[in-house]
Amino acid sequence: MSRDIIRIFDTTLRDGEQAPGCSMNLSEKLLLARQLERLGVDVIEAGFPIASEGDFESVRAIADELTRTTICGLARTDPKDIDRAAEALQHAKKPRIHTFIATSDIHLEHKLRMSREQVLAEVDRSVRQARGYCDDVEFSAEDATRSDIDYLVQVFTTAIEAGASTCNVPDTVGYTQPEEYARLISTLRERVPGAENVVFAVHCHNDLGLAVSNSLAAVLAGARQVECTVNGIGERAGNTSMEEVVMAIKTRPDVFQGLDTNIVTTEIYPASRLLSSTIGVPVQPNKAIVGDNAFAHEAGIHQDGVLKAAITYEIMTPQSIGRPSNEIVLGKHSGRHAFRDRLGELGIELEGEDFEMAFRRFKDLADKKKNIYNEDIEAIATDSVTQTDDRFELGDLSILSGTFAKPTATVELRVDGESRRATALGIGPVDAVFKAIADMTETKSELLRFQVNAITGGMDALGEVSVTVSEDGRRVIGHGAHSDIIVASGKAYVHALNRLAWHKSRHDVTEPKGI
Repeated sequence: MSRDIIRIFDTTLRDGEQAPGCSMNLSEKLLLARQLERLGVDVIEAGFPIASEGDFESVRAIADELTRTTICGLARTDPKDIDRAAEALQHAKKPRIHTFIATSDIHLEHKLRMSREQVLAEVDRSVRQARGYCDDVEFSAEDATRSDIDYLVQVFTTAIEAGASTCNVPDTVGYTQPEEYARLISTLRERVPGAENVVFAVHCHNDLGLAVSNSLAAVLAGARQVECTVNGIGERAGNTSMEEVVMAIKTRPDVFQGLDTNIVTTEIYPASRLLSSTIGVPVQPNKAIVGDNAFAHEAGIHQDGVLKAAITYEIMTPQSIGRPSNEIVLGKHSGRHAFRDRLGELGIELEGEDFEMAFRRFKDLADKKKNIYNEDIEAIATDSVTQTDDRFELGDLSILSGTFAKPTATVELRVDGESRRATALGIGPVDAVFKAIADMTETKSELLRFQVNAITGGMDALGEVSVTVSEDGRRVIGHGAHSDIIVASGKAYVHALNRLAWHKSRHDVTEPKGI
């Protein structure tokens, strides 16, 4: 039987990054983009070039480097948006411009303040402008699931006549239901002239927890592109989870007969872990496919069944998604080759000084800690990536604390290359460290959240700290790992302040949220 390929359009770097605390800098986006290409996604939506200089640079850098995957830039129908997207994509081997405008009466009246006729004119002009730059143009009707069906037919007819090759039907606010969404896709494919010559795409949000169900229902109704994100990250309740859609199609060929994707499934878990370690947002333990408990069995009857035959309680194997064993492989006698291989299994690329720094930290930890786990390696690698544009670098710190002493921290910090030292008192040792760092960086930010996790079990566990910091409406997450939880806290706080500084240096504008 010939395969009908469902295109996987990954918007982790655009829509996913819009989730609070999930922003990434240029080097982080490049790392993830390389993993997405290894994963086999058909299209990477690399950013919204008009939104900020940082987004423009990211799209351009990814477009310049990647060769196998289509690289997409998002643009409103505004001519300046489309020109900026085209500029960012000018060196891409496979460029796509993705333009959108809202089509629901709710958006037309309250947001756009435009008539239906004006929107149709915008659709025609913008798609034609984009086609002047590249052959691959996608058009999205924002809030399609709350739009009038007769008007949607007009909108997509106009887009196709203007040259769109992909027509996206977004469930922008996570409003629709599976059967309803399937009917919408079927109706559009039946009524829109030229529908057989284009790819219909779906882009679902998870506000009602139905993003994956809606996307799969649309696939069965004829949609041939699913827009999704790694780990399902995204605005509000998130986007369609890439790994769930892909493995549902892969696991149930009886339902999705003749359908498949180009995804290399063994790269799913490395992609998930890389994203989580990059943005500092852990995957919930019971997350389907990639959560820590996805292949864990505690109940006795389950354990008995799995030991006799894994298929009794596992509908897929951990190996099928690239999930390495948690058995201890690395230790203090392991060399560079074994360490590099394990990094590769985890989807982590380190070269040059970054690799050497990570390897030294691995050896230091192996001397102190009996058991080295994959999570330890991920934390070490993430903490070792040098950021040339970081303003702040944590040096040594010491703490005086206890029931007979007022918590006191002395911290050394490099600020723009200049060494500084400060001493501060606090309610506790972490508070004292943060106050010393805040004094030297002169930050006006507010600490919103502080979280400590033992990355691995045991008394010698490596600790990871995540902090959420806010300033001028910008919220970021910083994370740090160390066997000393106070040092990990300092690293996390400095990481967050560097993220804030990076955004300030890029002069980010208020980003239109898009589809």
